[in-house]
Amino acid sequence: MIADLLGDGHSGGSSSHAPDQGPSPSPNAIEVEHIVKKYGDFTAVDDISFQVREGEIFGLLGPNGAGKSTLIRMMTTLIPITAGWARVAGYDVATNPDAARRAIGVIPQALTSDLDLTIEENLNIYAKLYDVPAKKRQAAIEELLQLVDLTKWRSAQTKTLSGGMRRRLEIARGLVHSPQIFFLDEPTTGLDPVSRVGVWEMLTNIKAHRQLTILITTHYMDEADRLCDRIAIVDHGKLVALDTPQALKASVPGSNVIEVQFARVPADWEKHLRQLSGVTQVETQAPGAYRILTADGSRTTTQLVEATVDAGVTVKSLSVQNTTLDDVFVHYTGRQLRDELQKAYAFVMPQRPGLRP
Repeated sequence: MIADLLGDGHSGGSSSHAPDQGPSPSPNAIEVEHIVKKYGDFTAVDDISFQVREGEIFGLLGPNGAGKSTLIRMMTTLIPITAGWARVAGYDVATNPDAARRAIGVIPQALTSDLDLTIEENLNIYAKLYDVPAKKRQAAIEELLQLVDLTKWRSAQTKTLSGGMRRRLEIARGLVHSPQIFFLDEPTTGLDPVSRVGVWEMLTNIKAHRQLTILITTHYMDEADRLCDRIAIVDHGKLVALDTPQALKASVPGSNVIEVQFARVPADWEKHLRQLSGVTQVETQAPGAYRILTADGSRTTTQLVEATVDAGVTVKSLSVQNTTLDDVFVHYTGRQLRDELQKAYAFVMPQRPGLRP
């Protein structure tokens, strides 16, 4: 990973390039235009364009295999672009990769810190690789240890750290050379809920203390909603929606979601649900279980309860909530993100004799 980022060349490809090869005066920290990545006949990224403004936290949201990591790998010069172009900190990543690499920090999905080194040694060696002068190096390490709350463990070997602490070390290491732009690929995957919240708070704290543009990939709805100024939803290699979390949620018909499960329902029950006041969409999730989008949660719920009494239908559970990013994903892709993740998990998990999925 380090060798890739600090290497001399960029592997070939048929990509076009940005109009200029020096730093751009654009207010955008990242510019991606009609970018494509193909592996033989398979298109992993399909004609995606977007801009990331300086100082914002920009999220790429989508299931595993959607093309998010491939996008980051192209933007960070790790793999060649098949077509289109990307400019990072004003530098075309294909024609001026070294300048682009100096301007960015990258945290991959995998934990890559040396397990036999201490926290401080990991930070120190990484700073040396980026030619950070000795005086600045020590000051940067001290500041980062405080920002990620690892000062007390600076002399601890990395292999003794918890998963959350290792992720905090990775984030500190990626910032040790003071990059302008910070890429984080699925930064909280595999962490427990408490550690995930800790990483969110740490990133917010870092953003408050540094002039930093952050691009983050995630398949966690709550993570994208909490951290990101704008979100791009990526599915099957395509960009299907891009806006602020609030605007994306406002774009979904219906401001409330009712999830309800019945003990027994008549054959035409879904038709009755669609006729309730304010209802814009009804989805059958399982036999007797429905997800209802409505513009008036209170009125729809009242009518729903009245309808069950009239029809003699028993309600097993009912919840009402505001529109979420999960609803946005369903609206733009036709399926739930958590369903796609479950399929991916089942696909990679080996089955042992005697066990059922």
